[in-house]
Amino acid sequence: MHLVLIGNGITGVTCALTARQLRPDARITLVSAESAHHFSRPALMYVYLGHMRYQDIKPYEDWFWAENRLELVHATATGLDTAAKTVQLDNGSVLTYDKLLLATGSRGRRGSWPGSELAGVQTFVTLPDLELLTRDTRQGVQQAVIVGGGLIGVELAEMLAAKGMAVTMLIRDARYWGAILPAEEAALVQRQLDAHHIVTRYETELEEILADENGRVRAVRTTTGEELPCQWLGLAIGVEPNLDLARAGGLETDKGVLVNEFLQTSAPEVYAAGDCAQLRAPAAGEVAVEQLWYTGRQQGETVAYALCGTAPRPYRRGTWFNSAKFFDLEYQTYGRVPAEPDAGEHSFCWQHPTRNALLRINFRADTLAVTGLNVLGLRQRHDTWAAWLQAGTPVTEVLANLGTANFDPEFFRQHEKAIVAQFNQQFPQHAVQLRRRKGLFRV
Repeated sequence: MHLVLIGNGITGVTCALTARQLRPDARITLVSAESAHHFSRPALMYVYLGHMRYQDIKPYEDWFWAENRLELVHATATGLDTAAKTVQLDNGSVLTYDKLLLATGSRGRRGSWPGSELAGVQTFVTLPDLELLTRDTRQGVQQAVIVGGGLIGVELAEMLAAKGMAVTMLIRDARYWGAILPAEEAALVQRQLDAHHIVTRYETELEEILADENGRVRAVRTTTGEELPCQWLGLAIGVEPNLDLARAGGLETDKGVLVNEFLQTSAPEVYAAGDCAQLRAPAAGEVAVEQLWYTGRQQGETVAYALCGTAPRPYRRGTWFNSAKFFDLEYQTYGRVPAEPDAGEHSFCWQHPTRNALLRINFRADTLAVTGLNVLGLRQRHDTWAAWLQAGTPVTEVLANLGTANFDPEFFRQHEKAIVAQFNQQFPQHAVQLRRRKGLFRV
């Protein structure tokens, strides 16, 4: 059996490794246009900053692939014939498959502003994006503008500021990540931006990109009428699934490649997973297109069972989780923590009075079951919170055992006592007695 996997990101590679375990006899071919070998995409910023080299962000040595009989093809898949079960490559070769996985990932959205085709205007998602960014900011860039305030936007701001550039961010919300973060969390992120001299223009959008005499960006004009000089412009307005190959093969698509719960597309023996896939009927609490590292890994493992015909299992994301870093501030989120609490829910928020540290727990007003967690400047244990959320554990029980979720090293100061004291003050009807556990909590 020949399994052809288009894409060697976390989804494609997880699928390949799982399939190798399930089917030691299978021929497995990984095709990627971006790079010959799998690399850690979240680490691209550290390559730009000079903290790591490209070879340092490859999780597997180059010999690993041959050792595990995984064939690597560095080429672009340009055509798909689902009736003949063939994939055409830009090097002129044709691959015949028994089963096919599209794990083509996503690309940065560019928008349609006047001047978006100018030199010095780009997104930041892929390895070629890193190479272009490195080349275009090597010299002559003193001022940079970033459109968008999500995770990619703040990552770009950190990278450029570290290289000595003056950075301005255009953010259409009234606060940082206003559709996602509650006000207190957004304020902590703003303190990081201010501390690193990032200028933020809120409730401001890009209107036009202006060129110099050489066809390079020289400035942007905003919806407030302001003209901001810049020699580099980053578009951080989100990503979109790579659907070129799926559409070339006549697969049903919408925002992504449409798949069922087993990640099968509209064509026989063709599957899609990761950033490019869109669930036709997502489970309760899940979204149709999930573009996260850990969901890509989960889908890669799930789809391997379908490809190998080994007890196919439906995809279930489980408890929502994400993590990021805003300059020096670490962030974790579990479950559901909207910018404003849902009806019938309470939101308890503790902040350290002098340092950048915050913990927020959302819970139901009737059953007290925890529904979500945000932490900034603290570290919590994934397995502990996943279990609490899945079980609908009452917030009182969670707080009584909060020390068990603390992932900070033992010599770090712990804050469970102050957190519980503030909860008892805010919700005296649900007062909690913190349980001390040897090795996990010290007063």
